[in-house]
Amino acid sequence: MMRAPIPQATSGAAPSRRAFLRLSAAVGGGMLLGFGLPGASRAARGAGKDAGFEGGAFIRIDTQGVVTLVMPKVEMGQGIYTAISMLIAEELEVPLSSLALAHAPPNEALYRDPLLASQMTGGSTSIRYAWEPMRRAGATARTLLVTAAAQRWKVDAAACHAERGEVVHAASGRRLGYGQLAAAAALLPVPRDVALKPPSQFKLIGTPAKRLDSREKVNGAARFGLDVRLPGMLYAAIVQSPVFGGRLASVDDTHARKVPGVRNVVRIDNAVAVIAEHTWAARSGAAALLLQWHEGPGAAYTTEAVVRELKAASLGPAGVARKDGDAAQAMSKAVTRVEAVYEQPFLAHAPMEPVNCTVHVRADACELWVGTQVPTRAVALAAGISGLPESRVTLHNFLLGGGFGRRLEVDFIGQAVRIGRLVDAPVKVFWTREQDIQQDMYRPYYYDTIAAGLDAAGKPQAWTHRITGSSIMARFAPPLYSKGVDADAVEVAAELPYRLPNQLIEFARKEPGAVPTAFWRGVGPGRSTFVVESFMDELAAAAGADPVRYRLDLLAGSPRARRVIETAARAAGWPGPAVKGRGRGVAMMQAFGTFIALVVEVTVDGEGEVRVNQVTCAVDCGLVVNPDTVTAQIEGGVMFGITAALYGEITIKDGRVEQSNFHDYRMLRIDQAPPVKVVIVHSGEAPGGIGEPGTAALPPALANAIYAATGKRLRKLPVGDQLKHA
Repeated sequence: MMRAPIPQATSGAAPSRRAFLRLSAAVGGGMLLGFGLPGASRAARGAGKDAGFEGGAFIRIDTQGVVTLVMPKVEMGQGIYTAISMLIAEELEVPLSSLALAHAPPNEALYRDPLLASQMTGGSTSIRYAWEPMRRAGATARTLLVTAAAQRWKVDAAACHAERGEVVHAASGRRLGYGQLAAAAALLPVPRDVALKPPSQFKLIGTPAKRLDSREKVNGAARFGLDVRLPGMLYAAIVQSPVFGGRLASVDDTHARKVPGVRNVVRIDNAVAVIAEHTWAARSGAAALLLQWHEGPGAAYTTEAVVRELKAASLGPAGVARKDGDAAQAMSKAVTRVEAVYEQPFLAHAPMEPVNCTVHVRADACELWVGTQVPTRAVALAAGISGLPESRVTLHNFLLGGGFGRRLEVDFIGQAVRIGRLVDAPVKVFWTREQDIQQDMYRPYYYDTIAAGLDAAGKPQAWTHRITGSSIMARFAPPLYSKGVDADAVEVAAELPYRLPNQLIEFARKEPGAVPTAFWRGVGPGRSTFVVESFMDELAAAAGADPVRYRLDLLAGSPRARRVIETAARAAGWPGPAVKGRGRGVAMMQAFGTFIALVVEVTVDGEGEVRVNQVTCAVDCGLVVNPDTVTAQIEGGVMFGITAALYGEITIKDGRVEQSNFHDYRMLRIDQAPPVKVVIVHSGEAPGGIGEPGTAALPPALANAIYAATGKRLRKLPVGDQLKHA
């Protein structure tokens, strides 16, 4: 019988040593196994045993044989509930469908992802960080269970093996289920080292597996933050300044309080919240507020002003991210010099589930019901605002209805806690779609100046690239903004696999006034790849070379990069027939531990309308856990990338975001979605990330295809309407 993989909520208190013992006893004397992820301690704790076991995550096996994985990552559509479960099931020898899942509670010491230096879901790290530790946990649990069975039968453990949740003694035909052995196994000393299966023995890893969370999402049992319902719960609609940096001057709530169902109107910091018995009353009350704002200097801010400021900053001082050789001298000797300026706009996240948070703040405790990528940050913020110790803050985490980086932020959680302090009941603070777009934290506007000096053969001998934009890291992770360089903004740009003997890569920081900036799916690799791979096409054109061959000639030292380009080109039938108005473009990216190449085919009609006909992708993400997940993530990421490349743009006028919903913040429609062919290039390398590469690598391939179709080089995103106005 399939175990429901989605728990309704997660307790937030970090498990103490005493709690471990209580939990183990609560499962009927079963087995509670913790295991260490990189950077975490390794020990063990079992029922009735004093020796501690504290690790990065836990396997629980009760006396009924139910295996529960306490999931250290958050599911937001990327498929990790299934893929991480496959790692455990493979080594533990249990059917994938038999696993039950529970969210991990917030605890940096236990659940820290060393690749992100935090308990966090993002950056396409989930499988990369869990690959060995999760398998080792399964193998350790299996070893303990086999040992417990062998001791009971008084036979050599080597004569026993595990299969489908049982330990078998082949010589006698005896079998014992894991539930029958869990209590005894919990008392055994945990082995220091256990042998992991070689890939040749994998039964589950590498095979297509159906998503464990699909059934609940289809039948409505899956729970998201917006699904929270609590006894006595109230609802809060908020109103914030429409102008970046604006301040609340006055509020007249007379009419709002007369709306049936409205309980109260409260003011927090720079927002007003209408508290009501249901969402309609809350929204109606918010619409009835009479508000005055001090708009301040931000009221004159526009997108054009942002670009002017970035352009000016690009001419000023900058931090050096990479310096190889002497780019200036090599440029002076170049036979041909190619220069370009690329621009990428602000982007909103626009997840299908707008941000929301339900809170209940009491004198002695605070509870949060929210979908978040950063549970420990959420708890720390709630503790600071409520004045309670973190041990008195409980977080119930949920499936995320889309994240894309938005739920790495905790601004809306802090807002909810501030409102909750003023309400003597649980209160759900919800944002409308319009607020989610107009009050978002945006991917920064980037302004890139890039140049190359080519020799007589058309090969780059000098390469300079200056990135100008906001530093997300300076706010989000200050150590990663160092010596004037934002480590995220220069990712990919400073680590190109191409043979470029003289390079100078720089970052010039310029914040866009009061416009808040944040990570957006693909983060640094996405913004850098658009510039680098578009410019690489410009160099191929200047050299009179085929774009695929040009790249391959510069990748002699990167066999994995060469392989994905060759595979994608071959699968797409590169270069394809020459047809008026139709073109193909290619792009390659090395990031997130993954190599990916895309070939995009487009048609541009006489009115300048762009239609994507076909996308062919070759991806080498190392050892593959679930090929279905890889394919699905590439397909979804490609659609996300097409949307951004063709239409994605947040513009500012009079200090306000002009877009408000999907009618003017346009999404790719289903009738516009092209077929996507995904070819997995198998390799024996460690697993790479897959959630973001498809999105990050798509825009330059699309822009290059448009150039092939029209002869017009588009260096500014989005490209969708530029040809219509050319």
